Amino acid sequence: MELEDYGLLLGFLACVLLPAPFLGRYMFRVMERQPLWLSSHLAPVERLGYRVLGVEAETEQSWRAYAKALLGFTLLNILVLFGVLVSQGHLPLNPQQVSGLEWTLALNTAVSFVTNTNWQAYSGEANLSYFSQMLGLTVQNFISPAIGIAVLAVLCRGLARKTTQALGNFWVDLWRVILYILLPACLLLAPVLVWLGVPQTLDSYATALTLQGQEQHIPLGPVASQVAIKQLGTNGGGFFGVNSAHPFENPSAWSNLLELAAILLIPAALVFTFGDYVRDRRQSWALLACMLVLFIASLGLTLYAEHRPNPALVGLPVEQTGSLEGKESRFGVTGSALWAVATTTASSGSVNAMHDSFSALGGLGLLVNMMLGEVIFGGVGAGLYGMLLCVMIAVFLAGLMIGRTPEYLGKKLEAVEIRWLVASLLVMPVGVLVFTALAVSLEGPASAISNPGPHGFSQILYAYTSATANNGSAFAGLSANTPFHNLLLALAMLLGRLGYILPVLAIAGSLGAKRCAPPDSNSRFPTHSPLFVVLLTLSILVVSGLTFLPALVLGPLAEHLISVG
Repeated sequence: MELEDYGLLLGFLACVLLPAPFLGRYMFRVMERQPLWLSSHLAPVERLGYRVLGVEAETEQSWRAYAKALLGFTLLNILVLFGVLVSQGHLPLNPQQVSGLEWTLALNTAVSFVTNTNWQAYSGEANLSYFSQMLGLTVQNFISPAIGIAVLAVLCRGLARKTTQALGNFWVDLWRVILYILLPACLLLAPVLVWLGVPQTLDSYATALTLQGQEQHIPLGPVASQVAIKQLGTNGGGFFGVNSAHPFENPSAWSNLLELAAILLIPAALVFTFGDYVRDRRQSWALLACMLVLFIASLGLTLYAEHRPNPALVGLPVEQTGSLEGKESRFGVTGSALWAVATTTASSGSVNAMHDSFSALGGLGLLVNMMLGEVIFGGVGAGLYGMLLCVMIAVFLAGLMIGRTPEYLGKKLEAVEIRWLVASLLVMPVGVLVFTALAVSLEGPASAISNPGPHGFSQILYAYTSATANNGSAFAGLSANTPFHNLLLALAMLLGRLGYILPVLAIAGSLGAKRCAPPDSNSRFPTHSPLFVVLLTLSILVVSGLTFLPALVLGPLAEHLISVG
């Protein structure tokens, strides 16, 4: 690694971690409807939104009412986006006259963007109109992360409040996140991206004459606005097929750093939002420490694997350059590896390199990041409520070891909470292992694999891991645009989204109705201590390792042993 590589790593960490405590406090004030400096400007718009929705802003909901509103709104969004995609050939803002998507692909795409997965089995510049990109996908890029933050707020209220069924109002939470957090952030980032060279236009594609005398159409469009929210909202769905490897989405080293930091900015800040809810930022620092340990371990493995020469090139003059195949020479090995780790530790899925071209160990690290449940920062909102589920599991294990009823922040974890925790533990195994087994055991779906052997297995394993983890990145060698994969991947995305949201809301409702146990230093396990950070980290690794190690042995580990043997 060169000096500029270390500069990139330090610059990235500074851009993510330095503003996180301040942004976290701001988001807490947004969610709890405290006065903000933006309130005087946005309050009329906020009230107008409530009138349009027919919402009584002061009325809070139980977890069941909150869940019903969320599920109904999710279904409505899937249906509307599906309708837009299949009928886009008859809708405006379609200068290239693209036709509607095939129905299984349209359903897959609708579910993908509504669940914050942004899996793309199509090329955006070739298959989608400006209308579909802006009023279809970009709208969902705001709504889906807003729902993630709203659900996290419910869990935080359940932990912080006492003997109450009132945990917030879904419509109020959703609207305030969009209005006070996501829109202002995008209005700051998008103009900077335009200044750095990212297009923002509704003109038709540009036409150029090549040196061979052939006419070439250069895709344009409202790119900067979509890139801003796809990064800040951990959405990841690119305007162009090659995502942030495209020079129009990511034209320079500066845009690369900003877009990279934007992936983890809000997830890191939400850790401090949680500390403000429970009035103890020591809890935030403990969670952040666990996330950073796992992040740095993954980054170290990926950098090590990708900076090593390709075994097939040993003895050749190019062997010292590291593994550059499938990577943008503008960003190099370190820039590509850092982005890959950031995007798989968050449920982003945006890429600036071809993950299918990573070494076996590099691909292993990316798979493990997602198999942990996207809890290393994770998606906007979703990552932290996933981590808090892991915290409760660690507290439960600690309670078993010391022979006491498990307790977190003064709330006892009893049979109801444990049953919901177990239900959430089944989401990743079912979506990843069961669905992958179906895909590789049937002759038709298995034909989508482009590589025989362990790497081909890794392609399908990565696809269903990415879908269930609501990540959206892919080993692009898999030809997943088939009716079988479109429908089964859509089911995996719904399972990965709702399979966590419903347990989180149920646990929040149960905890919110409880009293806080009186503090007792002799019985309460400190969840802000270094010992707890170690316990939490090990419990995450052990649970995931016992679940997924056999599948990893069949895929990337077998591929690595073959390549070095």
